[in-house]
Amino acid sequence: MTDPRFHPEKGGLVPHMGITLIDEGEGWLEAQMVIGPHHLRSGANALHAASMIALADSVCGFAAGNVLPQGAKGYTTIELKSNFLGTASEGTLIGRADAEHLERTTQVWTSTVTHKETGRKCALFRCTQMILY
Repeated sequence: MTDPRFHPEKGGLVPHMGITLIDEGEGWLEAQMVIGPHHLRSGANALHAASMIALADSVCGFAAGNVLPQGAKGYTTIELKSNFLGTASEGTLIGRADAEHLERTTQVWTSTVTHKETGRKCALFRCTQMILY
């Protein structure tokens, strides 16, 4: 799916991490990230926690941008929490964001990061987005 938010020429963390859009709708968004050496912990064959957070926070943020209230100019993450349930060293991670609370000044999103090949959940994530006017 072609989307300017996910293009390498735009720069930024999302294209650097290889995060690509799968699908999106009202109040949800899914993206994937193929695991590469730059996603792993130094000296270990396991994901760096920040790699999963980058995927989870990105899907929540892009989903938030899709449902901004009238007059809003953007959003920013003001709180996040992660629970890590597992890891992977290869394959593809799927991040899915789902809206929990959509109001004028804040939004709360939940994201699940799943290892595509095994179907195993790797992380649960919740964030609060402050709406910017």
